[in-house]
Amino acid sequence: MGIVLGLSHVSLADDLDDRIKRLEERLTQLQAELNREPRIYLTEMRERPVRSERHNPSSSGTEETGNMVFFRGGGAWAASDRSNEVFTDVFGTGGTFNGGDSGYYVGAGLDLVLSKNLWGMLSKTWAVGEIGVEFKRFNSKNVTVAVPATCATAGVATCTASTGEVQITMLTVDIAPKIKFLEGSRFRPWVIPIGLDFHVISPPSNDTTVLDIGAQFGLGGEYRLWKAFHLGLDGRFHLATGQTDTTNNFGTVGGYVGIAF
Repeated sequence: MGIVLGLSHVSLADDLDDRIKRLEERLTQLQAELNREPRIYLTEMRERPVRSERHNPSSSGTEETGNMVFFRGGGAWAASDRSNEVFTDVFGTGGTFNGGDSGYYVGAGLDLVLSKNLWGMLSKTWAVGEIGVEFKRFNSKNVTVAVPATCATAGVATCTASTGEVQITMLTVDIAPKIKFLEGSRFRPWVIPIGLDFHVISPPSNDTTVLDIGAQFGLGGEYRLWKAFHLGLDGRFHLATGQTDTTNNFGTVGGYVGIAF
């Protein structure tokens, strides 16, 4: 009887040892799994952006953002010249008038994207906000200069009428919406339905004023040459309100270089 009980205890002890060993092995496996999972997770997180870029190239840095800085230049034509004014040629004193109405312009500006689907109304069509500045020189002739002439007419002994080069110039700052078509194409035409202009004329008008406001309308197109670099053409007409009691309407035709960012 004692032998049987002894054997039974030995059997139970062996069975308990086996269970403990299996439990230890299972705990070791679980510990290994816990140690392995974070490494797998981190590896997957590192590889995910690479896989995303491979399967979705448009998400790379070459995708157009819609923003651009541009530099413009070309010809400018005034709707009316400014001859026969006191500051431009002293009403043609001496028989010389500052009457040219053509010249050139240079300018620069920013295009800032507002919507890439025209606020849900038209796909592949962007709405862009333009902020620009433009300098124009319409004419330059040697004419009677206003201040010395009027000073001499007033009888000031130290004043003598003289001639000199008087430049007809204008500075324009504009804010305008620009609608760009054909998203994804290398060539993209665009229109400015209407924009707001702020003008400064020089020399002053007969009223001794220089500030005017108005509207502009334009159309053009640009071609993506390489990466962020674009080459474009545009034509615009500016309609001023005549706050200076002069006709300040003009048109421009020229080209521009744009750099997207």
